[in-house]
Amino acid sequence: MGMAKEEYLDDVHIRMLRVTEDLRAIQRELNCAAMQAPGDPELMEALTQLPEIESLEVLKSALDQMRHFLWFYVQVMTTDSEPEDRRQNATKLQSAREGSFIEKHRSMTDAALLRHYVDGKNRKPN
Repeated sequence: MGMAKEEYLDDVHIRMLRVTEDLRAIQRELNCAAMQAPGDPELMEALTQLPEIESLEVLKSALDQMRHFLWFYVQVMTTDSEPEDRRQNATKLQSAREGSFIEKHRSMTDAALLRHYVDGKNRKPN
C-alpha cells in the first residue's frame, strides 16, 4: 500500500475516532437535558421546539443510514473470498453508496436482520 493510501486511511481512522467521541458527548448532553427537563419548564419547552426536533431527526436519519452502510461494509470486507471477489464486492459497495443503498440491498438486509433476530432469541440477555 502506498504512502498516500496509508495517510488517507490514517485520516479516516482519526476522523472516525473524533466522530465517535462527538457522538458520545452529544449523547451525554442530551441525557443530561432529558434528566433536567421534567423539573425545568423552560428547558422542556426549548427541547420540544421544531428546530430542536428537526435537528434530532436529521441526526437520527444520518446515523441510521451510516449504521446500514457500516453493516454492509463490514460484511463485504470480512468475507473470506479471493482478491477478485473482494474487488467485485468493493465495486458493489461503491455502487451501493452512490445509489439508494437501502433499496438495492433491502432483501439481503432483511434476511440478515431476520437471521440476527432469530439468533438473538436463542441468546441470553447481557
